[in-house]
This record gives sequence, C-alpha cells and structure tokens, in this order.
Amino acid sequence: MEDINRLVQTIKRHLKAKGMTYRMLAEQLQLSEVSIKRSLSTGQMTLARLADIAHCLDMTLAELALATLDAPPIDQLTEAQEQQLVDDPQLLLVAVCVLNHWTLKDILAYYQLTEATCIRLLAQLDQLRLIDWLPDNRVRLKVSRQFAWRQDGPIFRFFRQQGERDFLTSDFHAEPDEYAFVHGMLTSDARRQFSRKLQQLREDFASLHQQSLTAPLSERHGVGVLLATRGWELRAFGHMRKKTNS
Repeated sequence: MEDINRLVQTIKRHLKAKGMTYRMLAEQLQLSEVSIKRSLSTGQMTLARLADIAHCLDMTLAELALATLDAPPIDQLTEAQEQQLVDDPQLLLVAVCVLNHWTLKDILAYYQLTEATCIRLLAQLDQLRLIDWLPDNRVRLKVSRQFAWRQDGPIFRFFRQQGERDFLTSDFHAEPDEYAFVHGMLTSDARRQFSRKLQQLREDFASLHQQSLTAPLSERHGVGVLLATRGWELRAFGHMRKKTNS
C-alpha cells in the first residue's frame, strides 16, 4: 500500500508541475473528474489506466515508476551548480528553455544551436540533476513548483551585472509593458505589510507561470518582472541635508 501511495503522490506532483488540474486530466482521459479523484484517493487503478495517466504527463509507465523511486524534486540548485550554468552561456540558455518547458525542437527552431550542441547541453543538465534526459531527447524536470534561483547566488549576480541594465534600457511604452515608480515614507509596520504583499505578488506570478506552461509555446511570451524595495532618498536631496554632529 505504501508503494501505491508513493505512486499516487508522484502523479499528483507531476500534475502540479505541469499546471494540470484533475478536471484537465479527466478531459484528456475522457473520464469524469469524480472518477479521477476517486482513483487517486483510493489508489485503485489498472495498469492500462496508469499508462494513460503517464501518457498525459508526457511519460511512459516505466518513467512514472522510476520517478516514484527518485528523490523529491529540488527547490534550489547549489552554489556550484548555478556557477556552472553562469560559466557557460549556452548551458544557461538551454537550462532556462527547459525550465520553461521548451522541447529540443523549439530550441533548435529559435536559437542558433546545432542539434549536437543541444544534446551535449541536455546531457550536462542531466548530470547537474536539473532534468532527466529521456529517450527521443525528451526532458523531465527534477525541480519543484517552488523552484527559485539562490538569493545573491551566481544567477542572481549574473542578472545584476548583465541583465538588469538590459532590462531597464527601455521606454516601457510598448503594449503591454508597464513601468511604475513610487516613493513614500512608511512606518516599520507598514513596510512589513508591503513586503508581504510583494511576496504574495511573486507567488501569484509563479502560479500564473505554471498555468501558462500547458499552453503551446507560440502562445507564451517571455515576461520579466523586477521587484525591488529599499530604504532610499534621492542622492541630490541627501546632499542638501543639514550636517549633524555625531
């Protein structure tokens, strides 16, 4: 019974990773949502039903079984793993693509990479334990829904050094770009409340990202969101402050 429970939890985990609801799975299997919920709650499923569910998850039945034996999905890479991505721009590119559910065909169609190069890079990502590199060059992510780059880690610093300036070099006038800057004076309690709202916004964005992953690549578009808050006064104003004796 424990093995069946682990298999059911693996199915649920992969449904979440793909942004699939029970209803969406039921529609693909041409079953009722109630039937799917009952099967996953009791664990009573035939091999044929399990194979059909695995197919909906872009896996074979054997791959689903192996996933059940795997370690739980990771929330973060190590410092060394992130550094390995930063040290190789092509590897970082392919990593970002697969994290966004691009196929090998998608990558080859969009970027100037050869198939041999992509295959080599996928093999490296497999060694980093970021993905499982499957037959026919398919990819299964080994990251959780809460996966995030390390705070102040190599990827974060890479963005600060190279991506942030590039991101802000825009007039933000194109539809649907948005840019807003606000400034005010908050109490400590008000600032904590605002920080919680920012955290909720990050979680909402991550949820929408997961939901969008089920759509065809042609219907998805890269969106960058920069959230930042700090104690701050315009430097020109600071120069006009009265000097205080310390």
